[in-house]
Amino acid sequence: MQISLDQLPFRTPATVTGIDWSSLGEADARRLRNLGFDEGVEVEALHGAPFGKDPLAIRVGRMMVAMRRAQARAVSVSMQEFEQAAE
Repeated sequence: MQISLDQLPFRTPATVTGIDWSSLGEADARRLRNLGFDEGVEVEALHGAPFGKDPLAIRVGRMMVAMRRAQARAVSVSMQEFEQAAE
């Protein structure tokens, strides 16, 4: 099941399947690349700010980063939990 990172339920491991680089500004795209966002990378949404606002805390590998929902919306992920249960 493929969804955007901003829709990923908290504490659910997922794998990045694609990033819409054209929807991000140059600085945002550079930051995500520098933080290691790329296809195949494992991520997990840990928690968000109160009342559904920015930022989100995202685990990328062993690192935790803060990211805006608009940036997370550009990242497509596949939830591992559901794929393994379907097999």
